[in-house]
Amino acid sequence: MSERVVPPAARRRRRPTKQGVVLSEKLIVETALRLIEEHGADALSVRRLGRALGADPSSLYRYFRHTDDLMLAIADELIGRTMRSWRPTGDWRADLRDLGLRMHAGALAHPRAAVLSSYRVTGRVHEIQAVETGLGVLRDAGFPDAEAVRIYHAFIDQALGFGALDSANVSLPRPVREAEAEIWRATYARLPADTHPNIAATARHLVASMGGSAYPAALDLLLTAAATRLSEIRAAAEE
Repeated sequence: MSERVVPPAARRRRRPTKQGVVLSEKLIVETALRLIEEHGADALSVRRLGRALGADPSSLYRYFRHTDDLMLAIADELIGRTMRSWRPTGDWRADLRDLGLRMHAGALAHPRAAVLSSYRVTGRVHEIQAVETGLGVLRDAGFPDAEAVRIYHAFIDQALGFGALDSANVSLPRPVREAEAEIWRATYARLPADTHPNIAATARHLVASMGGSAYPAALDLLLTAAATRLSEIRAAAEE
């Protein structure tokens, strides 16, 4: 897709595609997301997308200026799916933990798209909602504005970073993943204590832990640090 702006008033397709469906931003995003998961980043081309939709590729310019514009819409849709499934309870720590885990699960549900979109800033409706909501949770908990932004920044980048990392691993061919998991058992678990005392002492824990995601543990560490910081802020306010 190259840069080609179509006025908003002219973006609606009035006739069905060859497959009998009417184009919309939602349909295009959902189809693009499916193609990315099936075929990888190369699937995000106007020609392949038009073919999947049964539409003339040029009609896609009525909705998106270029492929990067579409990629931002896909990233925003992934955020929206997380936000639609999340319900706050009023317990800031539990709410952020639940939100983070849902973000991570959402990335693993669409690993190839998550790897492509994790580092993007969309400025779109769902991302704006997520930023507003996350900051609201922290400010309502009692964090001053600067602290709320600092912790939110760490929280969101941690979630996106682990989402991309674990999604990249999930996207590897199964034989490759299995071979790498076996390294912990076949190599690390067999290293002798006289040359590698720390690995030998913790080998069974390495085998049990290193094949999974560290995100839940990292998230808990971050939230514990944030809770400690909030206690310090409250103590200072009482002095």
